[in-house]
Amino acid sequence: MKYLMISGYIAIPIAFAVHFWLGKDESWEPIVTFILAAFGVLPLAHLMGESTEHLAQKTGPTWGGLLNATFGNAAEIIIAIIALSKGLNEVVKATLTGSIIGNLLLVGGAAMFVGGWKRKKQSFSAGAAEANGGLLTIAVAAMLMPAIFHLTGERTHDRQLAAHDHSVSIGTSVVLMAIYGLGLLFTLRTHKHVFSSEPMTDESIGVRPHDGHEAWSVKRSISMLLVAAAGVGIVAELLVKSAELAAATMGWNHIFVGVILLAIIGNAAEHSTAIVMAHRNDMDTAMTIVYQSSLQIALFAVPALVFISAAMYHLGWSPHEAGMLNLVFTPLEVASVVLCVAIVAVLGINGETNWFEGALLLGLYLIVAVVFFNLPTGGPHAASMPAGH
Repeated sequence: MKYLMISGYIAIPIAFAVHFWLGKDESWEPIVTFILAAFGVLPLAHLMGESTEHLAQKTGPTWGGLLNATFGNAAEIIIAIIALSKGLNEVVKATLTGSIIGNLLLVGGAAMFVGGWKRKKQSFSAGAAEANGGLLTIAVAAMLMPAIFHLTGERTHDRQLAAHDHSVSIGTSVVLMAIYGLGLLFTLRTHKHVFSSEPMTDESIGVRPHDGHEAWSVKRSISMLLVAAAGVGIVAELLVKSAELAAATMGWNHIFVGVILLAIIGNAAEHSTAIVMAHRNDMDTAMTIVYQSSLQIALFAVPALVFISAAMYHLGWSPHEAGMLNLVFTPLEVASVVLCVAIVAVLGINGETNWFEGALLLGLYLIVAVVFFNLPTGGPHAASMPAGH
């Protein structure tokens, strides 16, 4: 892992060198730049995760899982804001969809598989699973209803459909933010006993062994978080730019790039932490990361980006022709999230997991990846299409 992280840091200056000097005007440049930039994001995301774990050691299990999810999602949010500034609204929605799917299926499935491989079963809070399942259902509704509204508007030939889509998106976003705030109140205050039933230990709060090194201070942890976030912001701009060109060069559709590739890169911190916790048989922390990462994207990041997009549009910080980000996801994106939430809710309702359930989640993730990969590069899924279409 140490050498992998070092290699990732080395890849960052090489990516900029390839983009601006070595590969300028060459057909292979976008692909090589994308690979190097993606590799460079990984150690920065890992640093954010590591810093968060040290903070978690000071705050306890519930806050620890929440902090890990929050800063683990920071990479995706930064990537999304950069993409919004370039007018890639459909790529942003695809990345958000992919983040939800990736957190629940890929991260959750890998954690269940690795943690349960040599164990008959692993347990976590069934009460937490039930509450989180309810919140995920709200997230599904927030994707499904605007899409149905949009289809209805098309059938009735609504001449102001784009404006009405935006109004629905703004109203839904306000409700989502309120639900997320109430969810935090429920989780961290009124019913915190449901989510934090075990006393704090190094393993229960999600802190990895640090090879005998002392835990970081709060000041150092926050400093490293800020440095990592700034680094992700710099590399993410190059990553998004090269992703668009690499997709065109390889003949990949932009939805696949957003749902699968960018989402996996953005989820790097959650991947490593949740799997390590499951391997230690700390499934409560692992599942907290899985659930909270998905919920933060669906109930906080998505509405927040709708508001940010509107502000950028009115301030002239994003291409005017791209319009403002809305919550009208494609039918395939909506169906994927619905299936994803349904299987996770069914498998986790008893508060127990095993390696085979993890394999089922990973299998569904592969099916989703295959379907998105084979989408045509043009048509209604094109990333350059105007908002509302």
